[in-house]
Amino acid sequence: MNEITLHTNNLIEQIRESVRSSTTIYIVSSFLMHSGVKLLYTELQRALNHGADIKILTGDYLYITQPEALKLLLQLHSENFELRMWQSDGIAFHPKSYIFKHRDKGTFIVGSSNLSRSALTTGVEWNVRINLKEETELFANVLDEFIKLFYAKETIEINNESIKKYEQTYETFHINNPELHKTWSKQEEIELTFPVENESVTEHEQKETAEIYDVEIEPRKAQKEALQALDEVIAEEYNKAMVVMATGLGKTYLAAFFAKQYDKILFIAHREEILKQAERSFRKINNKKSGLFYGREKNTEAKMLFASVFTLSIHDNMQQFSKDYFDLIVIDEFHHAAAKTYRKIIDYFEPKFLLGLTATPERTDGQDVFALCDGNVAYEITFIEAIRRGWLAPFVYYGVKDDIDYTQIRWLGHRYDKQQLLVEQLNEKRAAYVFKKWKQYKQTRTLAFCSSIEQAEFLEKFFKEQGIECVSLTSKTDDRTRKESIIKLETLELEVIFTVDLFNEGVDIPSVDTLLFVRPTESLVVFTQQIGRGLRQYAGKEKCVIIDLIGNYRHADTKLRVFNHTTAGTANGIIPRVPETCEINFETKVIDLLKELRRKRSSRKERMYTDFMMVKNKLGKRPSYREVHLYGHEQSREYRQAFGGYFAFLHYYDELSTHEKEVFEKHHDWLSKVEKELMTKSYKMVVLQYLLDKGPKKWRKRVTPEEVAPYFHQFYMDKEYRKRIDFSNKNTKRLWEYDEKDVAQLISTMPMEKWVGKDNLIYFDGTEFGINFTVDAKDEEILHQMTTQICEYKLKHYFERKGHTFKS
Repeated sequence: MNEITLHTNNLIEQIRESVRSSTTIYIVSSFLMHSGVKLLYTELQRALNHGADIKILTGDYLYITQPEALKLLLQLHSENFELRMWQSDGIAFHPKSYIFKHRDKGTFIVGSSNLSRSALTTGVEWNVRINLKEETELFANVLDEFIKLFYAKETIEINNESIKKYEQTYETFHINNPELHKTWSKQEEIELTFPVENESVTEHEQKETAEIYDVEIEPRKAQKEALQALDEVIAEEYNKAMVVMATGLGKTYLAAFFAKQYDKILFIAHREEILKQAERSFRKINNKKSGLFYGREKNTEAKMLFASVFTLSIHDNMQQFSKDYFDLIVIDEFHHAAAKTYRKIIDYFEPKFLLGLTATPERTDGQDVFALCDGNVAYEITFIEAIRRGWLAPFVYYGVKDDIDYTQIRWLGHRYDKQQLLVEQLNEKRAAYVFKKWKQYKQTRTLAFCSSIEQAEFLEKFFKEQGIECVSLTSKTDDRTRKESIIKLETLELEVIFTVDLFNEGVDIPSVDTLLFVRPTESLVVFTQQIGRGLRQYAGKEKCVIIDLIGNYRHADTKLRVFNHTTAGTANGIIPRVPETCEINFETKVIDLLKELRRKRSSRKERMYTDFMMVKNKLGKRPSYREVHLYGHEQSREYRQAFGGYFAFLHYYDELSTHEKEVFEKHHDWLSKVEKELMTKSYKMVVLQYLLDKGPKKWRKRVTPEEVAPYFHQFYMDKEYRKRIDFSNKNTKRLWEYDEKDVAQLISTMPMEKWVGKDNLIYFDGTEFGINFTVDAKDEEILHQMTTQICEYKLKHYFERKGHTFKS
């Protein structure tokens, strides 16, 4: 039987016992104390040593969490440990729960005890411990809600750099608020408890809306092209591929058609409504038993399984399946796939084929999505190209002036300060202006994107006062209301739906013919997704009208590049070039604003440094060249263009150690040569990588083409995409047709001869090849490391760039 007990003190023994016997350990504590962490540290490290999955979430509310507690937790050694912090932004954060799982058994403790010594030992606390002999619907819901909270957009990863920033704010806050400052010790801790707001917030979901639409079950043109491209990928013996297909072209149905050739199928997404919609689509194409693996429902028998990434990534849930259980794994919204939850699943399973689907190929959070599919983009079509080919509705864009001065609103690194932004947004004058512009340009059915629930509800109230039938749909809205509202918009009983991020991914309302943006653009990926909500073709819909408030916010001038039809860029540096069927219209004030923003925009060097610091803070260390390329938002090639190279940039901003500076200055010519070396093929860097693999003391020794040949050949044979990109030219033999002598001859005439220049830094006499300068023994390690970083980056960037443009 299940056991429920009350614990009013000494909770630590219950927690230690559960830690020792669990493979999944999740803790949410509104604040952390060094004394509390110390009580559990040994047990947590021991659990990690045995493979446990441990996640701890805390908050920064009133800066009670001690930096020393965070630093101690970071000393835990394991890739299975994650520590995150909820950025409260002044809003109370009070959850306190300890969750433990091992196979079907689970325990969770909910109550008043934070992770501090007094709360876990002698303090007066009330905690309820529920011990379950088998997994229940309640426990599944507890796990699911924790994961959603843990990875919510309000949370940040805690690492060495984010601790530094938190510690500075922590100290400043307590200096300015001495009445809240307490002296905490092992003997005496005064727990601060604050009243919990009585606010029920449901999960971001919207169920089964697609049932109201008729969906074609024959492949459309874009789907046919993509299916053909995937067939070619399989014929070339790839086992991974990504398809980039604009919203509205039917990515899910494409996957369903593709899945017909496989027996056991796993479809992964991050929201329940996407999973249910995908299940319906697949069942119309494939006559197989289907089931969900989400929160409370865990079907393990279905041939087609539709799984929540959060539920499946829980260690014990994933272990229910063998590594090769699924023949095909489809990952929806693949631009999320480099996140830890997805990577855990991708690294575990070994399907016959992995298919990633996305409408937005740009990396989000700086992650290397391209590498997850071995550099193989089987098919790619943007929404602009789809409009040009008549597969999506054309648009008419109106850029209207937003008079909010965003320079006076605090930027929090990835979004504007919510409370400061609301002060500007929630006023009648601005609402009247938004209403006037909407009335001027709108068509019949409008989807309006807002910054917050408060803004959506405020505009709903204002529009209703003007006699407009409208509704706000947010995370507070219940399921039935959402579904009914979408139907009412379809039947013209509603004119406007105000929403906050509910319609970015997965759910479409094809009849929407007007998009209203009353929020600053904070993410180009999200902006692209939101545009896609209005571009589906629909009977009687000739175009989509986009009404966009443009102010002096970040990305205001750069976001317009998503509309560019050609690589020629913008006209006069401002107006994007769009397909002939589309229009771009700016108010004069907007053009003046964009020109001013362009003039005032920080210099390229400042932008690169800001971007670098963002990556450094995210990783908790100085990023490598490859990492700053993957995680940064700016174009990594600008390190070379603006500074002459990455290490020149680090030198310029004093990011090198004293010894590194000396090495850089001694060997600047060599590092610059590697950085600027042209690459029409990857051959040069492959030869250099062969040398570097020999290690810091031996990499400068001379080698022969015959010696390099086996390594060179294996480098391309190991990865299909490398071979496909660099040995597919009609005038080039296929790599497997080369014998060892052919490979040696190729190396001699191509990379080795091409490496030689007037700088005399490389030696090659037709027989021997090598580095032609001396290095002090004390500098060998650092120069080798710098050269390796440049080489790795250049290879990564080359195959990524070529992979996106390669056509069979």
